[in-house]
Amino acid sequence: MTTIEYDLIFVRTGVEVLEAYLLADDLYWSTGARSPAGEPAYPQLTLGSLLLAIQRLHGRPLAAKQETDLVLFEHRLNEIQTRWRVAWERKSEREISARLKLWRDFLEDYRSNPENHTDRYAYEVNRRVMLELLIPFATNLPTAELDMLSGLDQLLHAVFVPGDFIWVAELVNSFPPQPYWYLYGNLRVD
Repeated sequence: MTTIEYDLIFVRTGVEVLEAYLLADDLYWSTGARSPAGEPAYPQLTLGSLLLAIQRLHGRPLAAKQETDLVLFEHRLNEIQTRWRVAWERKSEREISARLKLWRDFLEDYRSNPENHTDRYAYEVNRRVMLELLIPFATNLPTAELDMLSGLDQLLHAVFVPGDFIWVAELVNSFPPQPYWYLYGNLRVD
């Protein structure tokens, strides 16, 4: 699991380059941030990866300074989102398309060979979480993509075994069972 500091650095550096990212054609962007010692390298910046880091922070026990920093980062993010609303929506829609395809591909791999893909679920489901976080910003998302997500959720329900929260316990308050039901259980192995 990554630390609070890891996520705060990613959010800070992501917000610092957010305007340039929104105005660029690239879907994936480097923040240039170095992760704290012993932590994994940072992912490329996308709106989904930024929103995911913020969501992880919301349920974690932050020190006063960390809480203040998060509020300031979110305030700046909201200013940028408001100023560049159309760019934000378009980038969200592009990312939804990309994440949706990756999520579909994983579920298809699982369906074709459950025993070889079930163990990847806890990692792969982060794409579904990012979709949840991005959809409110995608006002012009094609109906076909919403239908695909609905169909993938139906498939997931059919093979899902409800259970405990699958990510580290420290994140449980960040991701309540509604709407994040798919984090509370795992895929069936046949």
